[in-house]
Amino acid sequence: MSKLCVNKRIKIMSNTVMGLDKVGVERVVNRLNDLLSSYQIFYQNLRGYHWNIIGKDFFELHLKFEEFYNNAQIKIDEIAERVLTLEATPLHSFNQYTKHAKISAHENVTDGSEAVNQIKIQLEQLVIQQRETLEIAEDNKDIATSDLMTQYISEQEKTIWMLKSFLS
Repeated sequence: MSKLCVNKRIKIMSNTVMGLDKVGVERVVNRLNDLLSSYQIFYQNLRGYHWNIIGKDFFELHLKFEEFYNNAQIKIDEIAERVLTLEATPLHSFNQYTKHAKISAHENVTDGSEAVNQIKIQLEQLVIQQRETLEIAEDNKDIATSDLMTQYISEQEKTIWMLKSFLS
């Protein structure tokens, strides 16, 4: 192989991350960091609902909210690790999270129905963000990020349906 071909290959490789276009990867990473930020706020909201819930549904909701925040914690880790896999840095401070999150913090929610409704609304926002991330990942041929988002969307659409049923 000629020296010219080798240099072109090196140049091409330097414009990619694991075979993905660097510009596209940057767009995916930005969406993942926004999503990570929303998940961090969602997680903290879930902890607050878990700690502060009172009323007749306490036992049922207390356990359910713990299940939800454990699930969110796993997703937070997976998203941050995906950002790292794409050779970028995940956001990692609450200052950054509050600037990038599409979900706002909720305080002192004690009513079960209000907490469930807020979780439903927040999950709907996460699904929207995940669809946007999925679209950008697909445009960049980032199958791994696409697969992750597809899994999250599928799971959360079912959870939203269940939360709506609970609230009916």
